[in-house]
Amino acid sequence: MHNLIVPVILSGGSGTRLWPMSRPEMPKQLLPLTSDETMLQLTAQRTNSNDFAAPIVVAGQRHADLVESQLTEAGIALQALILEPVARNTAPAIALAALAAKPEDVLLVMPSDHVIADLEKFRAAIRAALPIVSQGWLATFGINADKPETGYGWIQVGCEIALGVHKVERFVEKPRPERAEAMLARGDYAWNGGIFLFRADRFLEELSQHAPEMLVAAEKAMRAARHDGKRICPDEDEFFACPSDSIDYAVMERADRVAVVPVAMGWNDVGSWDALHAISELDGFGNVHRGEVLAIDTKNCLIRTDHVRVAAVHVQDLIVVASGDDILILPRGRSQDVKKLIEAMKQ
Repeated sequence: MHNLIVPVILSGGSGTRLWPMSRPEMPKQLLPLTSDETMLQLTAQRTNSNDFAAPIVVAGQRHADLVESQLTEAGIALQALILEPVARNTAPAIALAALAAKPEDVLLVMPSDHVIADLEKFRAAIRAALPIVSQGWLATFGINADKPETGYGWIQVGCEIALGVHKVERFVEKPRPERAEAMLARGDYAWNGGIFLFRADRFLEELSQHAPEMLVAAEKAMRAARHDGKRICPDEDEFFACPSDSIDYAVMERADRVAVVPVAMGWNDVGSWDALHAISELDGFGNVHRGEVLAIDTKNCLIRTDHVRVAAVHVQDLIVVASGDDILILPRGRSQDVKKLIEAMKQ
């Protein structure tokens, strides 16, 4: 690796699917869900090596102090902390980071709340993509699909253009179950893990071509930004005018030279309490518990508490999460229904 790769960590999400622990003021990337470190700390530590520069983190203004203190605690020096005045999805967030970087910088864009169990494979995939990225390609990483998941976007893997690197044939939005079954059976599709590698100038070029009004708003917001140490606060009025769109829609699905590196690296987006149960270490009875939990004659449950004691006797296949004054109870396998709860509570 020649020039150091600049990690760009996207930490703007609100993580409502992990309510009641994850809330707008304390979203899931700032919580210690899979280990004693928070998701943000684990993400930053993935690129804490000689091949990588200090990270650029993009986060919401209300989380500035938390992000800084967690990264300091983890021994991570920041290059910049860009504080979005409003949330505008991933494409504008990445545009802000690309404008803060040098044009020739290679950016590794990562969500702050994913699990990657096999760091060696992750780094090998990055090394495989680097040569074509330096030639101007935009690269993404395709997660080896092992079930007909309808909650992810999918990528059709085309012909090999370099060792371990393929042209993207097409992106598929979150599919219906029968489409997901068919793609899994074909074997030439991977999940879209939302991790990208490209030069800063190449991303901005594609943005100017496919979403020019987004680039203009991001440029104006950065030109009028306030600087406070490592903190960069883009101008609120200018950024407010920015259209909201994901990098997939705004750029990746429209650009010509887009590559994918298929990789099995123990990836999980920890998008639900069920997903957390699936990747956690279980006790001898299939349970995951954290906090002050007493479980007797209890099987295949996830029980977490950050304050009150939770006692469970003779239950199975439940998710029980107690946080502050709120308690969530639902059957395992139904944790996507937390969305319904959030909607009901809004009303």
